[in-house]
Amino acid sequence: MGAPMARRLQLAGYQVYGWNRSTDKVDALVADGIKPTTTPASAIAESQLIILMLTDAAAIHATLLSAEATGHLAGRTVLQMSTIAPQESKAIAHAVQAAGGDYLEAPVLGSIPEAKTGKLIVMVGATPDQFDQWRAILECFGPDPQLMGPVGAGSGVKLAMNQLIGTLTTAFSMSLGLVQQEAIDIEKFMSIVRQSALYAPTFDKKLERMCDRNFANPNFPTKHLLKDMKLFVQSAETFNADVAQSVAHMAKQAVEQGLADQDYSAVFAAVNPEC
Repeated sequence: MGAPMARRLQLAGYQVYGWNRSTDKVDALVADGIKPTTTPASAIAESQLIILMLTDAAAIHATLLSAEATGHLAGRTVLQMSTIAPQESKAIAHAVQAAGGDYLEAPVLGSIPEAKTGKLIVMVGATPDQFDQWRAILECFGPDPQLMGPVGAGSGVKLAMNQLIGTLTTAFSMSLGLVQQEAIDIEKFMSIVRQSALYAPTFDKKLERMCDRNFANPNFPTKHLLKDMKLFVQSAETFNADVAQSVAHMAKQAVEQGLADQDYSAVFAAVNPEC
């Protein structure tokens, strides 16, 4: 996700400095005018705005909040765009502010194709002034960024949406599994699904993968779905999240089958193991 997002910014006229734990990923962006840096601290030192698109809160702490990196945060703004829990985002905001920096969050819904075309759904947790200040940047990623509330609100909406991704995909896996078990014509089943109020476009997007059990070339790997479902369960402090816990269990089983880096529709393989 970070690579096409960096290209969008560079194309819009901003000078982007890039850092990644895998240096080859940044080296591939040099032809687009993006300047590689050797450490997170050097990337921060070169930048007015630090944009994070990392795996999880642990990666953010290791990258942004190391002793070396925090020394460069004073007077700079951090735009956190990874999928993390609301409480994690608030804690990182506090650490950035303690170092003299500013912080807002803007996780996104969509994947690499939407990142390339600037059509991500951008969910912002910030003050109204921060939102106005950085709106032009946010619009590089999506045409209509939405201010959801203060820091934590953007992360909360993103986790709520990813819970739907996991639950819908797993529920469809179960229905498709029963249809296959009973040797029912899949296209006839889908014609009924498409006419109903229960239809979600993701069913058609994942149908061929599930039928072929081909989960290669993911836009969103199973290991990240597992991470997000576990975060949702951890964040659900005041209500019953047993359904999300069950989806996390299915994702964990898929990971244990060696499908961690495959497309998240691999939950189908956990719900419906091959005989």
